[in-house]
Amino acid sequence: MNAYMDAHIEQAGLGPILEKVRAGKRLDLHDGAQLYGHSDILALGYLANIVRERINGDKAYFIYNQHINYSNICINLCKFCAFGRKREDALAYEMSIEEIRHKVRERLDEPITEVHVVGGVHPDLPFAYYTDMLRAIHEERPGVHIQAFTCVEIHHLAKIAGKPVDTTLNLLMEAGLGSMPGGGAEVFSPRIRQLTCADKISGEEWLQVAKTAHNLGLKTNATMLYGHIESIEERLDHLDALRRLQDESGGFLAFIPLAFHPKNTELGVGHSNTTGINDLKNIAVSRLMLDNFPHIKAYWVMIGPKIAQIALAFGADDLDGTVTEERITHMAGAETEQALGHKTLIRLIQEAGRQPVQRDTLYNVLEEY
Repeated sequence: MNAYMDAHIEQAGLGPILEKVRAGKRLDLHDGAQLYGHSDILALGYLANIVRERINGDKAYFIYNQHINYSNICINLCKFCAFGRKREDALAYEMSIEEIRHKVRERLDEPITEVHVVGGVHPDLPFAYYTDMLRAIHEERPGVHIQAFTCVEIHHLAKIAGKPVDTTLNLLMEAGLGSMPGGGAEVFSPRIRQLTCADKISGEEWLQVAKTAHNLGLKTNATMLYGHIESIEERLDHLDALRRLQDESGGFLAFIPLAFHPKNTELGVGHSNTTGINDLKNIAVSRLMLDNFPHIKAYWVMIGPKIAQIALAFGADDLDGTVTEERITHMAGAETEQALGHKTLIRLIQEAGRQPVQRDTLYNVLEEY
């Protein structure tokens, strides 16, 4: 099979890239552009799978987690976002600390190991709200890992705390912050940010917050929002910036390509959802370019369980988790389920010919199936 596929890739004009991949050499931006521009999705998947299996073998990870989106009130109001709202909007909401406690209590009978917390950049909530939230979650579920607050939120929390980012992170870690999610990265290109999220922190500022977190020993994830108005060159520059920071800090756990969902967004006019080929291509190219990232996630909430399952042969080694009540993507018209049971995740992985591995947030193995 390898000889057949090697010959196929040679015929497809990807022979030099195959040689680099087999030798473990880093691909450059020209290689990335060639991969993005190539129509042979099976060839891309084959190349990405070489790297995927070199790093993670046949393992495919999932986590038993719970999402809490504490508020959608946001000062940024990005054009690609259907979640953020002005305070006076009829769909605006914010949870009290007691409501967050209740969300955690509702699922105490489930073996959740991670509570994933993300919200809008809220103009009014005091810094104490965020530390109180972390402490309350730990009081309701002692020992749980809290992955919370994107780099964008952390930058905002430092402002309202009136402290540097490193001091702010230390205060949050003392209150129970365990790691950070990867949202808010979008596409680092200044052109894209000016057109779609002019009020959000810059790509450089996002990277600086991530670097600061890594220097404190805090692990984070990274994302890229694709399928809107970005160019291939801008995608590759984004991946390259992440790769360079990972070379320096080593603090990224996983990369998650996020498919743009246009419904109910200002940017959505004239845009449709990404296709399966687009989704698989972004996962495959990400795996090939981000050679120093240990994990590539196929986030089933955004691309659907079926494409996520296929993505396990295109470079992805993680399906995320059980989730429950994700609001950000669903307010943009996602038609996926709000949750998947762990038995469903195990079945999806096994049918894809991979070994299901239940992990914790930091990718410690909890159970192999």
